[in-house]
Amino acid sequence: MTDRPILYSFRRCPYAMRARMAIAVSGVHVELREVVLRDKPPELREASPKETVPVLALSDGTVLQESLDIMRWALGRSDPEGWLEHIDKDLIVDNDGPFKHALDRYKYPHRYGLADGLAHRDSAGTHLETLENALVSSPYLAGPRRGFTDIATVPFVRQFAATDADWFAAQPWPALQVWLETLATSRLFAQIMTRYPQWKHGDLPTYFP
Repeated sequence: MTDRPILYSFRRCPYAMRARMAIAVSGVHVELREVVLRDKPPELREASPKETVPVLALSDGTVLQESLDIMRWALGRSDPEGWLEHIDKDLIVDNDGPFKHALDRYKYPHRYGLADGLAHRDSAGTHLETLENALVSSPYLAGPRRGFTDIATVPFVRQFAATDADWFAAQPWPALQVWLETLATSRLFAQIMTRYPQWKHGDLPTYFP
């Protein structure tokens, strides 16, 4: 293991996206290993029994297996935008729990034996209405500037919106739509969505950010 922390990641995973955004804004450098989920490297399996991304392996042998823990770790070392000052635990719990549950069944209904995911789309709308109401009075969930809660939730809202972009655009959520567009077209988001080849043992290291 190198002295630099090793981040196992997958470009399109929303959990990995939020971890990479926190690492990128912190400026803390890691070695990035892009994982193909159907062909996971044995190093990932050895580091984490759950075998999902993101995983951050530290040089002291500590392994962080949850994206929110990785975010806090990076921001605990450098938090130039003050993200840790703006954490709405309830919104994040709702995002990672009921909303993610509904999102998966809306986006991939056949995986769950469903004819369609429309009922789960409607269920997810409850959470999105909560976000809309919060965003009416400020551009971000954190207030005037983006913060931890915005970054923890936006990859999942983006995934929901992309499932049926025309339907999402037609919903009465103007503040939410502006919020999503602002974050998803930001320089930070473009930075963390850089494409990297699949990492394999013996490859030269790729450093991030």
